[in-house]
Amino acid sequence: MGEPEHLHMTYNDVHKTIEKSAKQIAAEFKPDLFIAIGFFPARVMRTFLKDSVTKRNIPIYAIGLSLYEELPGTTAEQIGSQVIRTQWLGPESGKTLLGRRVLIVDEVDDSRKTLHYAVSELQADVEREIAALPEEEREAKRTKFAVFVVHNKLKEKLGSLPDDVPYYAGENTEDLWLDYPWEASDIEDHDRLADEEKASGKFKNAIKSV
Repeated sequence: MGEPEHLHMTYNDVHKTIEKSAKQIAAEFKPDLFIAIGFFPARVMRTFLKDSVTKRNIPIYAIGLSLYEELPGTTAEQIGSQVIRTQWLGPESGKTLLGRRVLIVDEVDDSRKTLHYAVSELQADVEREIAALPEEEREAKRTKFAVFVVHNKLKEKLGSLPDDVPYYAGENTEDLWLDYPWEASDIEDHDRLADEEKASGKFKNAIKSV
């Protein structure tokens, strides 16, 4: 199997996409806590969203999930068969999330397996805490989740999200390998390739309206 076709995103590309999406999320969901699978997009999102009540910065918690595995003999990667949890919120994650409006943030929705895992596991953490509360307190403490991704790949998904979890995507893209600047070891070469893709029309053709 050869190298997949790549598309290079710049910091400016990502920043502007998040800025555009933040207005809709502020109007419709009003998060008061971020959970970052992709930390850089979550940090940029916080620039544009403040807590709707306190007007202060919204706290960011990070989780680490891995789904990709290397292809032998190449520098490419493929989607793995299972999600591996590399970092979580801690033993009392459910208590941290009780009654909050949580926006889960990632850079890309590829197979949706990672997002499915994150939402399912976080909801399970919350439900364990809810079950320990007096019955009359449970409804007020239920957590609301939503998902934001900078890029959604237009492809068949292997995972799913609950119907009551709002889903926001900054942009839809063709099924290409998306290279982000925070993953680049040579940022100047990365930006040069991004400029070439824009000049050739490849970038414009790969990005689809949401």
